[in-house]
Amino acid sequence: MKPEILANRLSEIGIKVLKKDEPLALHSSWKIGGPADVLVNVSDIPSLQKLIVFAKEWNVPFIVIGRGSNILFPDEGLRGIVAKFGKAFASVRTSGTSIVADAGVWTPRLAKIAASKGISGLEHVSGIPGTLGGLIYMNGGSLRRSIGDNVKSVLALDEDTNLIEISRDKCEFSYRSSLFQRKNYVILKACIEGIGDDPKNIKRRILDILAERKCKFPLKLPSCGSVFTNNAEIYEVCGPPGKIIEEAGLKGLRVGGLMVSTMHANFIVNVGGGRSKDAFELISMIRETVHKRTGFWLECEVRYVTPMGKIAPLHEFL
Repeated sequence: MKPEILANRLSEIGIKVLKKDEPLALHSSWKIGGPADVLVNVSDIPSLQKLIVFAKEWNVPFIVIGRGSNILFPDEGLRGIVAKFGKAFASVRTSGTSIVADAGVWTPRLAKIAASKGISGLEHVSGIPGTLGGLIYMNGGSLRRSIGDNVKSVLALDEDTNLIEISRDKCEFSYRSSLFQRKNYVILKACIEGIGDDPKNIKRRILDILAERKCKFPLKLPSCGSVFTNNAEIYEVCGPPGKIIEEAGLKGLRVGGLMVSTMHANFIVNVGGGRSKDAFELISMIRETVHKRTGFWLECEVRYVTPMGKIAPLHEFL
């Protein structure tokens, strides 16, 4: 379906299209990606339900994104609808040591609010440049912590657009994995539980974490964050991915506009004009080199979105 026709049909059901042929590079922390047919800003749950029903009825690819911080979009763009959570999905409410936060809330903002209310437990996500929905999807975190440690429940839309509440034990959290990677659900909000502490102590820990990240990671260049997962079996034998890649002599390796960071080898930075084809080639080279040296295949944390909207770890497409 051509973008113009798609936009008109969405308008007929009351969905306002923000942009047609919108470059996804503008919505990616890696600054990579061709045009999406239409970009829609989601303002409420009924509109989101309409979009999902429409996409199923017309067999149109449909994805929901936050800040695009752990995603590689294709150079060809996406032949369908990209729905982006806006300010209407970014509220945060606290009560005691509990937090109810929307999926579209900026993760550093969530950590800052928690700190101001004397709620500890989210310090480790203070430097992660994404939204809560993506963090829960990936069960992301840092410093050997994951957001799933604090999640009590998640409110989501299931594949039939029903509102469902999923308790923590049903979310199937494990290292960089969750139920939401295996089910076509849309995360709407989450109830998070922390522990009480003096706000000054929490803020001090956050500042220490941010200072460490600034020294350790290449934050001034576009990236997707950590490219490869920290597999326990590989870690026991060889160490973390950054160490393995560095010892393979791959720091500074460049393909097109993408380069293995000279600061941290598990980051691939866009030094100008990077494309998804560069990422595929560079990541393939890294994996093959590491496999020859260690016998292990590194697996990708970053997700690739195909032009038809399928999402999976990038290495599954190699």
